[in-house]
Amino acid sequence: MFDSGFGGLTVARALIDLLPAEDLVYVGDTGRYPYGPRPLDEVREFALEIADHLVEHHDVKLIVVACNTASAAALAELQGSMPIPVVGVIEPGVRSLVSATRSGHIGVIGTVGTIGSGAYQSAVERTEAKVTLTCAACPGFVEFVERGDTDSDQVHVLAERLLAPLRDAGIDTLLLGCTHYPFLARTITDVMGREVVLVDSADETAFRIRELLAELGLERTESGRVGCHIFESSGDVDMFRRLGRSMLGPELDDVRSVAWT
Repeated sequence: MFDSGFGGLTVARALIDLLPAEDLVYVGDTGRYPYGPRPLDEVREFALEIADHLVEHHDVKLIVVACNTASAAALAELQGSMPIPVVGVIEPGVRSLVSATRSGHIGVIGTVGTIGSGAYQSAVERTEAKVTLTCAACPGFVEFVERGDTDSDQVHVLAERLLAPLRDAGIDTLLLGCTHYPFLARTITDVMGREVVLVDSADETAFRIRELLAELGLERTESGRVGCHIFESSGDVDMFRRLGRSMLGPELDDVRSVAWT
């Protein structure tokens, strides 16, 4: 799996808990993060490069695009070009979003690139659910998370401003459309109110992966087996290990440097 940085660790955590026997390779492209403000064509190039790396150097059996911006930019192309299954985080999250709402007024927050791509709007339309969707881009959220700042006064003030359109729309369910955003869940709840249900796509993505592996006969079924976990960073490896371990847990141990040509 791969992400621009640390946000995809929420998906990695869900996968390790749900599928403990599976081996996992996680690439955090911290040398080029954040993806959100970048042009989607550039993000697409990054995603294809990382996917090729995972297949060529790690012989993976399935790729998880654990990044909403990369899913919006490159998922369809990856699914059409890779020799193995590729799963994104958008569709699983949307399915959970539309099933959780009580009033039919739902919201999605994401990076500028993700929201601007229309990927979530299209995914909600494909469900044919009778809902009203409000979307908001949240520039700055990723940078706060990457610095380990998730509950300061500064991030709270930013959240108050960026989430105002969602409060005004009266949504009752909010999808955190960036894998970094669950780390801001407490701040987002403080701003939105506890009556608004927050939906995190990490668990839903993990369930979809388990389902797909079973369908394809690719799951590891050895009783008591503990998977091997490898983490790669294109940026500062020591910083990735330190901050990533605080987010994921003790499984984040074997961290290696990766460089792009």
